[in-house]
Amino acid sequence: MPQSKSEVMYGTLDLLVLRTLQALGPQHGYDIARRIEQVSQEVLHLNQGTLYPALMRLENGGWVKSKWGTTENNRKARYYSITKSGLKRLEKETRNWEQMSAIINRVLDGAF
Repeated sequence: MPQSKSEVMYGTLDLLVLRTLQALGPQHGYDIARRIEQVSQEVLHLNQGTLYPALMRLENGGWVKSKWGTTENNRKARYYSITKSGLKRLEKETRNWEQMSAIINRVLDGAF
């Protein structure tokens, strides 16, 4: 049965973006979105209206920084990289996700 593409759950996009930048180093927005979709086996779908506000929010928070560069196709693009503060935030958000996931699993397992 084919799976339909899903939107990223509210509150998880920052975690996914930070993890992607930690793993891959500096990336432009298009590559960040494609990587998240690829790792999710094309189940998650990111559009520009979702990703770019998140990148701006992360940059305003000091968790990522950006600079202009040139893509492989010789196009100008903004490249994002994770900061030291972003690494700390990633650790915290990962712990929060793991705790919340464990709580939800307990409720689901005990609910029926």
